Amino acid sequence: MPDHPASREPELLTITEAAELLRAPVATLRYWRHLGTGPRSFRLGRRVLYRHDDLKAWVEAQLGPSATG
Repeated sequence: MPDHPASREPELLTITEAAELLRAPVATLRYWRHLGTGPRSFRLGRRVLYRHDDLKAWVEAQLGPSATG
């Protein structure tokens, strides 16, 4: 049975949606973006967007080697 498009998470998230997913304030994501240390993001017109896969990969990278072993 194929996945229903409505049940899947969106591929592109706004900064507000990304902040909710990461449970961090929007201001923190803006600061991380300014420093270049946060999850990968890009601009599309005036909007800053995040790919869901990039957010997941960034969270996994934050766990570091001590969490995996």
